[in-house]
Amino acid sequence: MVGLFVRLKLRLVAGSLKGTGGRRAGFVFSLIAGLLVAIVGFFFLGAPRILEPGMAADIGIIFYTAILTMWIAGPLLMFGLDDTLDPARLALFPLRTGQLARGLLASSAVGIWPIASLFAMTGVIFGVGRSVTGVLLGIVGVPIAFACCLVVSRLVTTGLSGVLRTRRGRDVLAVAVILVVVGTQVPGLLLNTGLNIGPEAIAGLADVLRWTPTGMVVHGIADGGLVGLAEVIAVALFTAGCAWLWIIALKAALVRPDASSQGGGSVRRSRFGGLLPEGVLGAVAAKELKYARRDPRGRVTWVSVLAIMIVMIISTRSNTDGGPTVWMGVFPVWLGGLVVALQATNSFGIDGRALWMNAVVYAKPEALRADLAGRQLAISVIGVPLLGVTAVVTGLLTRPEWILPAALTGWGVMGLVFSVGSFTSVYMAYTQPERINAFTGAAPGQGGQAFVSSIGSMVGGAALSLPVLIPVMSGFVWVSVLMPFYGFGLAWLARRKASEIGLRRMPELMADVSRPT
Repeated sequence: MVGLFVRLKLRLVAGSLKGTGGRRAGFVFSLIAGLLVAIVGFFFLGAPRILEPGMAADIGIIFYTAILTMWIAGPLLMFGLDDTLDPARLALFPLRTGQLARGLLASSAVGIWPIASLFAMTGVIFGVGRSVTGVLLGIVGVPIAFACCLVVSRLVTTGLSGVLRTRRGRDVLAVAVILVVVGTQVPGLLLNTGLNIGPEAIAGLADVLRWTPTGMVVHGIADGGLVGLAEVIAVALFTAGCAWLWIIALKAALVRPDASSQGGGSVRRSRFGGLLPEGVLGAVAAKELKYARRDPRGRVTWVSVLAIMIVMIISTRSNTDGGPTVWMGVFPVWLGGLVVALQATNSFGIDGRALWMNAVVYAKPEALRADLAGRQLAISVIGVPLLGVTAVVTGLLTRPEWILPAALTGWGVMGLVFSVGSFTSVYMAYTQPERINAFTGAAPGQGGQAFVSSIGSMVGGAALSLPVLIPVMSGFVWVSVLMPFYGFGLAWLARRKASEIGLRRMPELMADVSRPT
């Protein structure tokens, strides 16, 4: 059974080379990225050999703990995208739980990233092992640490599979991931503030992390004695215990009813009644605001925007020691306006096949123009206050007189990105996959199209803002008054032209947003 699962995994990997050009390109990219990760990881774990033994062990412990963390978080991000992670998809196969567990564990060790991870982990033998017994413990301990990563990863994913299939569970995961991404910026921000992160801080962190399973393996390799042997054996016993718990969780997951379809949905009255205009404009805006509230992808987008703004605000605060300048008060809000409005670059993608209902109703460009305006209005309803708050906070951290110019600049650049997004929405639309994972991009074969659309809109909006942004950054902040009129006026003109183009291209537009996923 183990050999069968391994062969199936290899067939899946080989199938990537027989798919579309986009899938082949993705496989080549993953291969190159995996090779780089393996080489760089091996170097970072092997290079500490030039340091004194205690510091080398501390660095190895921190890196090994980071690898275990990535093995836990990575499959959670891929849940819903990788069918092998959801045990419910294997429930109908005539296999005993033990057979299924052994096959899944073996298949987890096959692939580009598992092999890259194992190769990188072997570097600790050269970087930390300073004795013959330490090297021998490393030869045994590295495979045990790798097995621990696999088993703990499977245990967490299987235990949370029922929750991850529900909408609330996916929302919690999405928010947690954003917080982790923001957390990765904390070390850089601390360094910018002048905080001294020296050997003492590294040693203190390693003292805590050495009690993690993978940290104990590194500490055992560095010790090289009976204590090290005991630590490696303890990790092996811990891995065996986690494997036993995983089998129990797997057995429960195979018979647990699917909670994602339980409980009927309730019909509520719109929360936006009376606040939005009547007609197509208000109806489309209300629909988009509901998407932002209920669809996991919509919530992830707005949480990501908020996270970027928080990082920019903290960065501004950490760079004001030499005296604030205009760009410190304006740039974070300007960048926030660019990021907020990027949601308008693929306006029709979220509708998917349901776009045909618009296609059969919209007989004139005016109707499609109102549709585009409603989608952009929904983004503005959330984005304008968010940018206003960002301007206030940034201004209080720099100079209060820059609050209004920063807000006007951020609001105006939103309109400029809207103007570019109107054309990308009708010329470069792409399908947003209907998957349970909130971190989804485009359908297979449309990844490059999605990348060009997003980057093109950001660069285009930024370039269009330069005639006003440059004088503002030069100290002529009163010029920012022109930015909202310039931005939203250009957005109005772009919608007029894009609606005419979109109505003519409606069949092609329907095909672009309805690709199989």
